[in-house]
Amino acid sequence: MAATQRIAVGVVAAAACASSLAGCASGTDAPQHGLHGPQKAVVQPPGSVVRLIGDGSTAYTGAQPYLPKPERLKAGEKPPQFVVFSWDGAGEDSQKLFSHFREVAKENNAKMTFFLSGVYMLPKDKRDLYRPPQHAPGSSEIGFNDAQGITDTAQQVRLAWLEGNEIGTHFNGHFCGPDGGVGQWSVDEWKSEIDQAKQFVKTWKTNSGLKNLSPLPFDYDKELIGGRTPCLEGQKNFMKAASRMGFRYDSSGVNNQVWPKKKEGLWDLSMQLVPFPGHTFEQLTMDYNFMVNQSGTLTQGDPDKFGYWGDQMRDGLLKGFYRAYDGNRAPLVIGNHFESWNGGTYMRAVEDVVKEVCNKPDVRCVSFHQLTDWLDAQDPQTLAKLRGLEVGEAPKQGWASFLSGRPAPAPKGVPGAPKP
Repeated sequence: MAATQRIAVGVVAAAACASSLAGCASGTDAPQHGLHGPQKAVVQPPGSVVRLIGDGSTAYTGAQPYLPKPERLKAGEKPPQFVVFSWDGAGEDSQKLFSHFREVAKENNAKMTFFLSGVYMLPKDKRDLYRPPQHAPGSSEIGFNDAQGITDTAQQVRLAWLEGNEIGTHFNGHFCGPDGGVGQWSVDEWKSEIDQAKQFVKTWKTNSGLKNLSPLPFDYDKELIGGRTPCLEGQKNFMKAASRMGFRYDSSGVNNQVWPKKKEGLWDLSMQLVPFPGHTFEQLTMDYNFMVNQSGTLTQGDPDKFGYWGDQMRDGLLKGFYRAYDGNRAPLVIGNHFESWNGGTYMRAVEDVVKEVCNKPDVRCVSFHQLTDWLDAQDPQTLAKLRGLEVGEAPKQGWASFLSGRPAPAPKGVPGAPKP
């Protein structure tokens, strides 16, 4: 179901929650490891009020559970090691990879970001509702969905959010390349695409006729704060449009493993280059790019190499992780698709990485939403100092000395500000 991602790196210049919504939201308030150590989870109490929005496709149900309040680094404090696992074109199909990785996240103290494609909430017989920029109405490179697919995807989106994960966007038609691809879209065309991505999520009940299912438990206009463009194209104009529409971050580029900065008013939380075992060049932290540099355009290559290829991706991601963990502590951003390319070897690799890194001391496997909240809560001078560290560079004089200056107090109303 998930759309493919293409970029030149290296060798390749390459059952719905049938119970009530409140019941789904309830849970323990035992301490959870949040952005900055153990914190108490924010959980909706059973029987909490559900306020339907629009046609009832979405609803306001209160603050998101398990979304901890960020804290500013204290003087001399070593930053946490953030790791973001993110999924392009997230949807639930017969492979059931969405539901599987929800469980992997829960079992390993992790929160993830699921970039939902809007057309996965739009049935094929209503495809003409989609008006893609520079393409005929009803066009899409990744198709549309059916009633069962919409039902299953809505269930996973609902449960994922209630478990503290983020629902971002991968937009709609996944158009790439020079012929009307997203890289050629204007700022206004991107605004249209963003509006439509929101609209298909906000009206999936009307469009699908599945009006008896539970709503998604969030106001998508407020929940949606970031995304990743198809094929990592069109970032420049997208960021201009998104910054005017309330987004707070973007993950559509390629970075080195250094601390992020803002572009066009958005945090640039792009994926990164990490070591590629057996090669002299580095590789983008995305399953598709590992695949292309291993089996080319074949999504199912030589079965005898599946194990080796999966180990290559796992070991490359782990080398990147330890380079940051023992070095500059820059957040590690990893991107994936719910696909079984090369026998599912990349899914195995990602799962192995989650299990190895997310339970380590000082590691926070978080969503982009959580990482953005944390960055916004920090002293800008502290972040500027962190950005001065090169890839894998730990402070020579140690963290206590490197960040020994007293951070400026957070302005009133900013996340992490002291209580009056």
